[in-house]
Amino acid sequence: MATAKFYLDTRKSGGDKKKLVSLKIAINHRSGTSFIVLDIQLLPSQWDKATSRVIAHPQKDLLNRVAQSKMGAVNSILLEMSSLGQINKLTATELCKAIKAQLQPEDESEEKKPKEDPNTFLKWFDRFTERKKGRTNGIYDATRKRLVSWLGEEALGKVKFEDIKISWLEDFQDFLAETNTANSIAIHLRNIRAVVNYAIDNEVTTYYAFRRFKIKTEATRKRNFDINTLRRIFNHKCAEEWQQKYLDFFKLSFMLVGINVVDLCGLTKISQGRIEYIRAKTHRPYSIKVEKEAREIIKRYAGNELLVNFCESYANYRHFYNNLCKGLNEIKEQLGLDELTTYWARHSWATIARKLKISKDTIALALGHGSHTVTDIYIEEDMAEVDEANRKVLDYVLYGGTASEEPAKKKRGRPRKSAAPEGARSEVA
Repeated sequence: MATAKFYLDTRKSGGDKKKLVSLKIAINHRSGTSFIVLDIQLLPSQWDKATSRVIAHPQKDLLNRVAQSKMGAVNSILLEMSSLGQINKLTATELCKAIKAQLQPEDESEEKKPKEDPNTFLKWFDRFTERKKGRTNGIYDATRKRLVSWLGEEALGKVKFEDIKISWLEDFQDFLAETNTANSIAIHLRNIRAVVNYAIDNEVTTYYAFRRFKIKTEATRKRNFDINTLRRIFNHKCAEEWQQKYLDFFKLSFMLVGINVVDLCGLTKISQGRIEYIRAKTHRPYSIKVEKEAREIIKRYAGNELLVNFCESYANYRHFYNNLCKGLNEIKEQLGLDELTTYWARHSWATIARKLKISKDTIALALGHGSHTVTDIYIEEDMAEVDEANRKVLDYVLYGGTASEEPAKKKRGRPRKSAAPEGARSEVA
C-alpha cells in the first residue's frame, strides 16, 4: 500500500547543522521511494521528526499550515487513485509523477504569485534573533518593534539589505530621536548592524552602509557613590525586616566585584574558595575569590539548590529582580539618595578601585571587560591581581584602610597606657 510522510532531506548538507535543507513528502510504494519537494527550507533544528512539525522558526505556524495542506492534498489523491485501482501496477516514481500531475493546477496558480524573497532583512533579522536568549533576545525584539512602528510589518518585510543605505539609517535615527535618548538609539542601530554583519558572514549580501555611517553615543552618566555614602549604605539598618535581604544583596554584589544580578542568582557553589561561572552578558568564563565578608552573607542566605536563596522562591531571576528594585527603592528613600540600584554597586567598585591606584587593566579584568582578541587566547589572565584589588577595595570601604594598612593595625593592637606617678597631672598633646 502506498504511503506518504514528511521527510527533511539532509543528505546533501554534509552534516552541517547550520545549512538550510528541503522539506519533502516521501511517497513509499512497492519497496521504492520518490519525493515531492515542498517550497520550505529549514535548519535541521527547526524540524521535529516525532510530530512532523516545524519548530523554532519565526514563521513556523505558516509553514506548518502550508505543509499540512500539501500533505492533505497528496493523501486525497492517493485515496482516490487507490479506490479506482490505479496504484498497484505503478512504481514509486510513476506514482509520484501522477500525484504531481494532479497537484500541478494548484502549483501553477501558486507560481503566478510572486515568490517571497528568502533573503530579506526581516527574515535574517528573525533568524539571527531566534539564536539569542533571555534579555538579549528581548533587546533585539525591542528593535524589531521600533522598525515595525516606523515602516509597518508589510513594508519592513520587503526591505532588502541593499535598501539599508545611509539615508535609510538616518531616517530611522530621526524617527527614534522623537522618543529615545542617543544611547538608546545607538543600541537599535548596533542591533541592525549585527544582523547585517550576520548576513554578510552567510554570504547573503556584501552591502555595508555602516562603513560610512557612524553610530553616535553620549557619555554614560556616572553611577557611583562616594566613599562616605557607600559606608552609610553598608552600615544602614533597614526600617522593615523584609528590606534587609535586598540591602544584603546589594552588599554581596559589591563584595563580588559588582557581579550582575542574573549571574549572582545563578551561582550554585563555592569551589576552592572561588565562584566559577559563565557571565551571561559575554558568555565568557569568570572567577571571583569569595572573601570572608561575602561568605557571611552567603551563609545567611544559603540556598537549597543554588548558592544563595534569593531567587529560589521566584519563577525566574526577572521576578526577583523586580522585587529587588522595589526593595532598594524603599531603602533609597530611607537614606535620602537619588538612586540605588545594583548598577551602582558595580560602578562604585570600579571607581573606588581606581581611587586606590589599581590599574585600569586590572579593573577591566575584574569587571569582565576583556576583549575577544587572539592575545586573550594565549595569555592566561592572572586573577591574583583581581583578588588583591577586591581585598583592597573591601578594606577601604569596610574598615577605612587599604589591604596593606589593615594587617598592620591588627598587629599593633591597642596602645598601652603608661603608668603616671600618683598625683601627676596628665598632659594633652
